[in-house]
Amino acid sequence: MTAADAAAFVAAAQASRRLHQPWVQPPRDVESFARYLARFDSVANHGFVVEADGDLAGAVHLTNIVMGAFRSGYLSYYAFANFEGCGLMTQGLNVVVRHAFKDLGLHRVEANIQPANAASIALVQRCSFQLEGYSPRYLKIGGRWRDHERWARIKA
Repeated sequence: MTAADAAAFVAAAQASRRLHQPWVQPPRDVESFARYLARFDSVANHGFVVEADGDLAGAVHLTNIVMGAFRSGYLSYYAFANFEGCGLMTQGLNVVVRHAFKDLGLHRVEANIQPANAASIALVQRCSFQLEGYSPRYLKIGGRWRDHERWARIKA
């Protein structure tokens, strides 16, 4: 993900409001996108776009990477409107997970998902993640603390 993605990303996020509610709140203006992009330092936090024929189909984030004995990071992701359900996020998430294991040397990646988000749970299942547990009031999204299921994939 780069600054060159700003206009397309913001447009895609604006067009995807209905799809993203109440699960995620991606940046929907250029200023928010600049703050969002600044957190991706390519060390502890990585941001990726999923593309389809030059259009932005989604985003995948690998964040809060801790090395040492832990060697783990957290995944978050979302498709953009008109690209959901067509397999692109499965491909994109698998590419990022391979990158995490092979290039970054991680042992584990984790995704925390709201229990009612059936599409997201189906995605991690397709990508060989395993359900590990349940975390009540885990993340504050849309001004509310929300419960999450903890899904993880361990390097084979």
